[in-house]
Amino acid sequence: MALPTILVTGATGKTGSAVVAQLLQNGWPVKAVVHARDARSVQLDQLGAQTVVADLFDPEQLELAMRGTKRAYYCPPFHPYMIQSAVAFAVAARRARLESIVGLTQWLASPRHPSLATRQHWLVDHLFSMIPNVAYTIVNPGFFAEYPYLRLTRYAAHLGIFPMPGDPGSQNAPPSNDDIARVAVAALVDPARHAGRTYRPTGPQLLSLRDMADILGKVLDRNVVHAPIPLWMFYRAAGMEGTSAFELSGMRHYIQEQNRGTFAFGGPTEDVLEATGRPPEAFETIARRHAAMASMQRSMARQLRTLLEFVSVPMRRGFNAEQFDHRLGLPIPVKTQLNMDNPRWLAEHTRLALAQADFAVHRAVAGQ
Repeated sequence: MALPTILVTGATGKTGSAVVAQLLQNGWPVKAVVHARDARSVQLDQLGAQTVVADLFDPEQLELAMRGTKRAYYCPPFHPYMIQSAVAFAVAARRARLESIVGLTQWLASPRHPSLATRQHWLVDHLFSMIPNVAYTIVNPGFFAEYPYLRLTRYAAHLGIFPMPGDPGSQNAPPSNDDIARVAVAALVDPARHAGRTYRPTGPQLLSLRDMADILGKVLDRNVVHAPIPLWMFYRAAGMEGTSAFELSGMRHYIQEQNRGTFAFGGPTEDVLEATGRPPEAFETIARRHAAMASMQRSMARQLRTLLEFVSVPMRRGFNAEQFDHRLGLPIPVKTQLNMDNPRWLAEHTRLALAQADFAVHRAVAGQ
């Protein structure tokens, strides 16, 4: 019997591209949804995917893209109107009679969160879970290893600094893009086993920002120190990297969550192992991939170029998150709360953490 074709949105993105590659490696036919034809979509074609251009905000284009597919990975666009994309996707999925959806969402998802993106993720989780006759699986990581932590690795490689806002002692167990994708792929290829489940992929160990700087120093073979840059400076540096204004708008809240211990809460988890049968990648393993990139190899020219770029950051165009939110007229709940102040979020996520602890106990007993 032929394997069903799996639809992947965000197919040129961080997790979407990994989902496409892993599915194809395992012999599954993939229809990859892309925003436009470019070098990245050509790479997907070369891997063996069927690429299709579709607007994620257009239900008719999505329904056309879904023809001939039965399962889908929904990677939401980081956009103020992401909820429109999700509703369009849900309508198209219902009309196309999809059997299962795996959705990428957030560990932080909450209806009271000050970040609009995070509130919308909570809505999407509930929307997709209500689609009749569709098995829905949630994959909700916190901060990824590759973003934001390793986004500015070249400063560590060439200047010996790890520029990341936040309390140096604040902790997270960040997962790799590949591990997030592996969890999604496991649910896509066996939806009956994973239907209704919520997986929070993490790395194997809680690490502070100081720990991450030390690991970067180890893999780069140089001394690296954490530089707790102010948020305004991070905005400018991340903007130079192409981070969108909407992503930057939410970042101020996410840094607060990190400082409050929300990413450390209940972590690390065994979810990658439970879903895929293999342990998650260590931060050092992920960092070594970045350190091996050509742009990270030290030279006088790269060091000078990076130094000039870094000292120019304060002179770059600034970003005011409050003005951005006001200009867009983003909806704001009557009461907003960070998650460590939200009794409902704490209760729900404590239950998830306890369920994960039960799995770890059962696995340890079975291994005896």
